[in-house]
Amino acid sequence: MRNRWSGLLAVMLAFAVHAQDANVTYQSTELAPGIYMLAGQGGFSGGNLGLLTGEDGVVLIDDGIEPLADKMLAAVQDAAGEPVNFVINTHAHGDHVGGNGILHRHGARIVAHDNVRKRMQDTDAAPATLPELTFSDQVTFHLNGHSATVTHVEHAHTDGDSIIQFRDVNIIHAADTLFNGLFPFIDLDAGGSVDGYIAAQSRIIEMADDGTRIIPGHGPLASRDDLIAARDMLIDAKARVGKLVDDGLSKDEVLAANPLADYDEDWSWDFITTERMTETLYRALADSD
Repeated sequence: MRNRWSGLLAVMLAFAVHAQDANVTYQSTELAPGIYMLAGQGGFSGGNLGLLTGEDGVVLIDDGIEPLADKMLAAVQDAAGEPVNFVINTHAHGDHVGGNGILHRHGARIVAHDNVRKRMQDTDAAPATLPELTFSDQVTFHLNGHSATVTHVEHAHTDGDSIIQFRDVNIIHAADTLFNGLFPFIDLDAGGSVDGYIAAQSRIIEMADDGTRIIPGHGPLASRDDLIAARDMLIDAKARVGKLVDDGLSKDEVLAANPLADYDEDWSWDFITTERMTETLYRALADSD
């Protein structure tokens, strides 16, 4: 179903169509033996990818946008040296599942939360791009001497979000429950919620320590302190907008008051500006009354 945020996602993906003209490449960083973070450089490529490699099999976490699927696949094969066996979709947005088709054609099986498959079916996604293996709460991959536990977090960025923990090497892929150093996109129309987003971040904080490397959905590699800063910013931003909602201000009046002005320089970005973050918080709070 179309909604007020579909325009935002359309803009993101339209921008991404031109990403190849910006000479996008993927930078591969080995975080532990056989575990990598792949991040697009030089333009919009979608979310950060995670990769588990080794003789037992190759697991890819998310796969970027469709226009860059060939570049993504080449980068993954350079790092892994073997075909991808499993893809984990952390949620259903097109900047994280755009490579599903090409990976499926190369033999990969796609794994995701139940709601990811449902959301993709609702948007008439091609059958070859749909997750084939789904779960309701948690699933663990035991490959290459590592255990990767995939856990559903409810009503956070969407209603189908998963986080992945490599407990033995202290690495967590937070997916879009963390936009590191950026205002988050909370997709209220796809089952996301502000309170659920904060709860998901708090859950990851409890899982992490000072040595944990956290792969965010967008932005640079993060630490627990980075995640705490993002969570605390959102709690404070919610409180600021909530006070104005409680005072009876309309959306236009709240936007005009610009309660997040002092966050603008450090947290605004191309797609989630201070105004859009304020609008999201206002809508979430006003709808909860």
